[in-house]
Amino acid sequence: MRPGPKRKPVFERFWDKVSADLNGGCWEWKGAVSGGNATGGYGQMRDAGKTLYAHRLSYETLSGSIPDGLHLDHLCRNRKCVNPLHLEPVTCKENLMRGIGPTSKHAAKTHCKQGHPYSGENLRMCNGSRRCRTCDRKSAAVSNVKKRHQFKGVTSGSLL
Repeated sequence: MRPGPKRKPVFERFWDKVSADLNGGCWEWKGAVSGGNATGGYGQMRDAGKTLYAHRLSYETLSGSIPDGLHLDHLCRNRKCVNPLHLEPVTCKENLMRGIGPTSKHAAKTHCKQGHPYSGENLRMCNGSRRCRTCDRKSAAVSNVKKRHQFKGVTSGSLL
């Protein structure tokens, strides 16, 4: 079998899939994206049987290695951006807190739904989640009243 044409080096193939805004804007990835979701996935490509994330390849090639244990945060909030100036190595927690997902939205709350503060004596931690002691006490009191009424109803009904 004859060998096929020699494949381009990975970074040459990388640039074939980038639409760069040279005025400081996003460098949009035009190739495959993770999850097959063209609107929200991360750019990726294959090389030597491995899947590479385009933003990581760009950062490591143009800015240096990503320190162990850190993730790249897209400061521009565009997952398909591969501009290394738009990427910053941060901890996983920092990356989540900077995001726009449910984790960061919940963490930003300072009060419960009833307006009680998530602070001081009113704050209770339960399995890593913040709970409002005032609301928990009120809920427990209502539950106890319901249980007493149910118990009385069963007891008085069974006595007749």
